[in-house]
Amino acid sequence: MRDVAEVVGVSPMTVSRAFKDDRSVSEETRRRIRRAADKLGYVYDSTATAFRTQKSGFVAVTLPSINNANFAETYRGLSVEMEGSGMQLLLGATNYRVEKEEELVRQLLARNPEALVLTGGHHTTAMRDLVSALRLPVIEMWDLPKAPLGHAVGFSNEDAIALVVEHLAGTGRRKLAFVGASEGADSRGAERRAGAVAAARRLGLPEVTFIDAGSAPVSMRHGAARIEAMGAAVREFDALVCVSDPVAFGVLSACRRMGLRVPDDIAITGFGHFEVASVSEPRITTVDVGARRIGEAVAGLLDTLFAEETAPDRVEIAPRLVVGGTS
Repeated sequence: MRDVAEVVGVSPMTVSRAFKDDRSVSEETRRRIRRAADKLGYVYDSTATAFRTQKSGFVAVTLPSINNANFAETYRGLSVEMEGSGMQLLLGATNYRVEKEEELVRQLLARNPEALVLTGGHHTTAMRDLVSALRLPVIEMWDLPKAPLGHAVGFSNEDAIALVVEHLAGTGRRKLAFVGASEGADSRGAERRAGAVAAARRLGLPEVTFIDAGSAPVSMRHGAARIEAMGAAVREFDALVCVSDPVAFGVLSACRRMGLRVPDDIAITGFGHFEVASVSEPRITTVDVGARRIGEAVAGLLDTLFAEETAPDRVEIAPRLVVGGTS
C-alpha cells in the first residue's frame, strides 16, 4: 500500500480509503490509485477489514454438482441477481453426499460468510445442530423441508412428479415404472419416486415398479444401460417415469435402438426441463421446476434479510408440466 501511495503521490491512508470506496476520495484519485495498483500487481487485502467489521462480503453456497445444468442455472440466476450488491458467492459441491456437505459447510463457515445457501433439506444431524446455532441467514433451496433451518425456496418434488403421473393416467397409461438412482444419496430423486408411487395409488393405478439405474448422480449413460440390460422385459410397462431429463434421454435412445416406438409402444417422461428435453426427437415430456427462478428468488430473499426486513419463511416456486412427443 505504501508503494502504491508513493507512485500516486498520496498517503497510504488515502489508498486504503480508495479501495474501500470511501467517498472522501475523489473519483479521479481513485482511478489513479487503481491504475498504479494494477501496474504494481497490488491486490487489496481485506482480511483486516473483515476482522474489524465482522463482514466478509461473501455468501457461501453449496450445490450437489456443478455438472448438472439445472443447478448451474440456479447458480446463474442467483449470481446475476446479486450483481451490484457488493457480495460475492463462494461455491462448493457436495457430490450428493450429506457427509460431504457437512465437511464442506464447516470449511465455509471458517471463512465467516454473511449468509449460507444450501441445496436441499436433507442434512446430517451434526450439520443441523451446527447450522441451527448460527447467527446468520440460512436458506435451503430446491426443497421445502417441513423443519427448515431458516428459510426455504423451492418446490415439492412429490407434487411435481404427480403432474407427470396424472398426465400419463389421463392418456390411458396404467403400468408405470420409475427409473432413478439407488436409494441413499439422491434425496430429491427419492422424493420423486415416492410422489410417483403415491399419485399412482391415488389414481387407482397398479403399483409403480422401481428400476434402479445405479448410484447417484445418474446420467444418460446410466439410463440407457439399464434399459438395454432389461431387454424385452421393458415391454411390460406402459410408461417409464425418469428421475431427470438426461436419464429420460438415455432411456429414449435405448428404447428406440431396441425397436420400441415412442410413445406408441411405451411413453417416456423426464424431469427438470433440461435443454436436452427440448432438442431430442421426439421432445421429452418433462416438468419445468423453474431452476433459474429459484436462484433469483434466493437472491431477493437475501436482499430482504440483509436489509433486516421481515422475510417469508417459505417461497414456493410452482412447477409446470411440459408435454412433449414422448407421452
